[in-house]
Amino acid sequence: MKNRMVRAIVLFVVTLIALIVFIGLYIDEKRRVQETYRAQYRQSLLHVSEDIGDYLNGESDYLMRYTRVTSDMCGANSFAFLIENFADERKAVNTLYTILLKYPDQMNNREQLTELKEAVDGMADGLDKGYEKAQTIIDGIDKMGS
Repeated sequence: MKNRMVRAIVLFVVTLIALIVFIGLYIDEKRRVQETYRAQYRQSLLHVSEDIGDYLNGESDYLMRYTRVTSDMCGANSFAFLIENFADERKAVNTLYTILLKYPDQMNNREQLTELKEAVDGMADGLDKGYEKAQTIIDGIDKMGS
């Protein structure tokens, strides 16, 4: 009986140590995945900024360039939804993406896209002013218009 009890205690301790190790590994992997999502989110925003720059410096084929801006904003929007504790930023990015899709007539001009580029650059740098600028753009859109 004593041997069984000793074996059970040893097995319990080994199992507890294994559980603690696996919990630690899970937490570390979760942290690394979140870092990867944040890096990919930032990279997507940099692509948006680059595409807006191409749009503003381009001389033709504005429709294709605007489509690229919208597509890259879709990628940033997707990564924003994967990041934890990112609710306000996620809402701003999602709304910008929606505005690019629903109101191209209002967004497809140099003035609006220049402001969007400034906002996206600030967002990519992790600055609050980027999200504030995005909110200004969002508030400036006539949602009853085309």
